[in-house]
Amino acid sequence: MKELKVNVIGGGLAGCEAAWQLANRGIKVDLYEMRPHVMTPAHTTSNLAELVCSNSLRSDRLENAVGLLKEEMRRLNSLIIKAADLNRVPAGGALAVDRNAFSEYITDIVENHQNIDVHYQEIKEIPKSEYTIIATGPLSSPSISEAISQFVKEDYLYFFDAAAPIVTLESLDKTKVFRASRYGRGDDYLNCPMNKEEYTRFWNELVNAEVVTLKDFEKKIFEGCMPVEVMAQRGLDTLRFGPLKPVGLTDPRTGKEPYAVVQLRQDNHKATLYNLVGFQTNLKFSEQRRVFSLIPGLENAEFIRYGVMHRNTFINSPKLLDSFYRMRENNRIYFAGQITGVEGYVESASSGLVAGYHLAGTLLGKQVVEFPGTTAIGALARYISNPTIRDFQPMNVNFGIMDPLEKRVRNKQDRNKLIADRALKAIESYIHPR
Repeated sequence: MKELKVNVIGGGLAGCEAAWQLANRGIKVDLYEMRPHVMTPAHTTSNLAELVCSNSLRSDRLENAVGLLKEEMRRLNSLIIKAADLNRVPAGGALAVDRNAFSEYITDIVENHQNIDVHYQEIKEIPKSEYTIIATGPLSSPSISEAISQFVKEDYLYFFDAAAPIVTLESLDKTKVFRASRYGRGDDYLNCPMNKEEYTRFWNELVNAEVVTLKDFEKKIFEGCMPVEVMAQRGLDTLRFGPLKPVGLTDPRTGKEPYAVVQLRQDNHKATLYNLVGFQTNLKFSEQRRVFSLIPGLENAEFIRYGVMHRNTFINSPKLLDSFYRMRENNRIYFAGQITGVEGYVESASSGLVAGYHLAGTLLGKQVVEFPGTTAIGALARYISNPTIRDFQPMNVNFGIMDPLEKRVRNKQDRNKLIADRALKAIESYIHPR
């Protein structure tokens, strides 16, 4: 019997998840990762599944669509979610991780799996006649990008993503910063409260600060990762209703709600590093130090990483892929990750899970049906493969793309809970069909 084998190109979240799903079902996998021989503008290590933006995988509550997606993936034995659960750091209702421990764990698991061979080399051509999952990510190298572009016969679409700065805990002014989560839900965040005068001064400096000059084709920015300076330019109070909103927080020094609040989230297990929540930015490094040091408590902050912007690339998936992330015109080729137009760490991993799960079943001669639209994982796969979509844009998972309930429920929390309950029942039926 001929050995069953699959190429997975790209060792990010989607590629590692796909390789894991295949390997655990007895399929041999050749996993290719170009780093550290070829680096990207955003990566800093040679680890697989390195997180280059936030360290948060967002909400872990079932009443939130991404929280539901995580739980579905847990039940489908997701490597990425298992790694996140094992390496989580306090973040209120969110699932945030120690980024180094997270990627080191995944690297160790993947490199030592008996059915996975990891090759640290750049792939420049697509092996069209072999079973292959392309998960090269938003920072695909120029060579593989050109190969993909020629292969799919479609122009690429571009948008730009931005990463937030990270500071050290010991460099913060503890007399001005207080610990709390909104509405008394623990104390996982550090909060830098601002009065009106401090906020206005900060806003003025932010909107007038120097940014890295972008070319025209670089100016299409995904709304979910809007740089803080771009958001500020929309109006004086925009940030106060966005990442700097003070609601649900009380400054212990005054006993009142601050005018504005900058929140910092733990970035590693030892709680020595914190990132500025919502502060993705394209400011020059010198300007980041100058402007962000105006935030109360950050006057002498030590920045161990400045914010950066980088290119994200995605294909026109509705024209090219089916709901298994498989090419419509070549059933040996799958895509996974942000290159498919799913947006977010968890969503990227979910696409790798679906691609690996389906391809493994196909190679083993099983009939694999698509995940139902009542599930988050199925709804996302259906969204990126909907051929009726004309102006395709990246999408985070959300309840709006899932099948609606049969009966209308006015209360949002009650509605979301019912959708989540229905989804988990559907996943269980999918995993254990009668």
